Amino acid sequence: MRIGILKCGQSPEALRGELGDYDTMFERLLAGRDFQFVSYHVEAMEFPESVLDADGWLLTGSRHGAYEKHGFIPPLEDFIRAAYAAHVPMVGICFGHQIIAQALGGKVVKFPGGWAVGPQDYEFDGQKVVLNAWHQDQVVERPAGAQVIGQNEFCDNAALVYDDRAFTIQAHPEFDDRFVQGLIDTRGKGNLPDQLLSSAETRMQGGGQSSPLADRIEQFFKQPRAARASQGAA
Repeated sequence: MRIGILKCGQSPEALRGELGDYDTMFERLLAGRDFQFVSYHVEAMEFPESVLDADGWLLTGSRHGAYEKHGFIPPLEDFIRAAYAAHVPMVGICFGHQIIAQALGGKVVKFPGGWAVGPQDYEFDGQKVVLNAWHQDQVVERPAGAQVIGQNEFCDNAALVYDDRAFTIQAHPEFDDRFVQGLIDTRGKGNLPDQLLSSAETRMQGGGQSSPLADRIEQFFKQPRAARASQGAA
């Protein structure tokens, strides 16, 4: 199965050489599952010619806000709406989660309650899962048709599913503790509250549960679907 990774940002340059960029993190997360990957740096205006160029699309995180004025955001929203109309499945992570919601009629804001950093407890379909997070922005209004399948007290819309067309997650199953520590060192210290960072560092003991989310992503992409629509695809 061919998965197109839409790279909506890049990992910090100081970390990229050792720990990889966002697309390589997802390739590691989903390794051994019969996926073939191709990446498009949409933040740099590198877009696929058509939503039908892959069997599914994975939208990464970004340092940008979905509501900000950046040149790549309007064509990315158009692409999302076209993929949705054509029934080409999408998975969105963090910014990807937010931009899919925004493109389909939801609302994303800079959350007044602050940041989520490091390991967080989520409830997915009644089961507790610990995932690394790094975000302040949140989806505060869901699009029509989006159903909540993951949440916690801090983030009501932590995971959404849009029938068989989109599955989105606010947290980062692709981030291991080393990468989160790197974010704390390069982007957090001096910018985020010390107590928040210290709490994240205390919890980072290799206890994240990325495998269950990798399984969910695989199952979502591979679930049986009707033939994809071709009209209106861009």
